[in-house]
Amino acid sequence: MAGSEWTDKRPLSPHLQIWRWHATMAASIFHRVTGVGLYGGAFLITAWIVALGMGEGPYEFIEGLIFSLPGQILLYLWTMAVLFHFANGLRHLIWDGPGAGFDPKRASAVSVFNFAFAIFGAAAIWSAASFIGS
Repeated sequence: MAGSEWTDKRPLSPHLQIWRWHATMAASIFHRVTGVGLYGGAFLITAWIVALGMGEGPYEFIEGLIFSLPGQILLYLWTMAVLFHFANGLRHLIWDGPGAGFDPKRASAVSVFNFAFAIFGAAAIWSAASFIGS
């Protein structure tokens, strides 16, 4: 109400200076970040498929980008994003379905597992791919 003498002294919303970082908070933020990253990876894979259909010249250009060091780093990060987003999406399905895992310690443990799964899973996939490729 305009002109009201009563004001609420509480902050309108908490911000990062008030909240203490924890695994569940980081997992929530990274779930959104990886979702955006998956779009970028999808564009890269689409460019590769389109270049494949356009002929040898465009395909060699895109292949040169993908097999360069920055391209390999981007693909590794994209692999991590796919795995993290998948694992965290399963966590959200469990939260939304049976409603299990809301205990703060269990939620934090699952969040840490999701990060570890993404890092070590991507390393395993890339190790297997380099072993098969050589």
